[in-house]
Amino acid sequence: MSFQPYVPPEQLMKDRSEYARKGIARGRSVVAMEFADGLLFLAENPSATLHKISEIYDRIAFAGVGKYSEFEDLRISGVRLADLRGYSYGREDVTAKTLANAYSQALSTIFTTQMKPYEVEILVGQVGDGPQENELFHILFDGSVADQRGYVAMGGRSEELAVQLKEGYREGLTLQDAMAAATAALATVEEKQAEVQTLEAAVLDRTRGRRKFRRIAGGELADIIAG
Repeated sequence: MSFQPYVPPEQLMKDRSEYARKGIARGRSVVAMEFADGLLFLAENPSATLHKISEIYDRIAFAGVGKYSEFEDLRISGVRLADLRGYSYGREDVTAKTLANAYSQALSTIFTTQMKPYEVEILVGQVGDGPQENELFHILFDGSVADQRGYVAMGGRSEELAVQLKEGYREGLTLQDAMAAATAALATVEEKQAEVQTLEAAVLDRTRGRRKFRRIAGGELADIIAG
């Protein structure tokens, strides 16, 4: 008769955390920053079709780092939850906080009950009618949630990125200034200037109609970065 070796719970959680962090560190970074008209999301992503930044609902966007198949699965689940809640109640009842809580519960369950945790960090952002009503929820692989203001950095070098973003951030930035601060932070941490074709950018712009999400790519992105 075989016996399974005993592993203390704290050691098991530590091993899972280290495994998840190593997986996340292999991916490329994502940053988000508030600007005068909404929220900017910027990611290092050479793929033109496998997006790290996506729309979830009218005012809500999603960003992920780590293993693509896992955060894409979470994104699809979030879209379904938002559509169901909006259809059952009302569009105004779909909020970033509701989605962040759902993601937190799902990731916490996966982390504690499955052998392999998800190797992801995700961000759920919502643009409000005014700057003080913006919301940014950063959810880690173990289900931990942080309510952020101003800027967020995700990925293996998030601490270094956060330091750089803090230096470049101030309230009321224009989109061009926010983009400059975000790209400068990425360039400083990665020690190389990111090329336009390797960047993915999108905004939640409160000045738009019902759907606030808009991708920025190609010539427009190059013009904004160039100033």
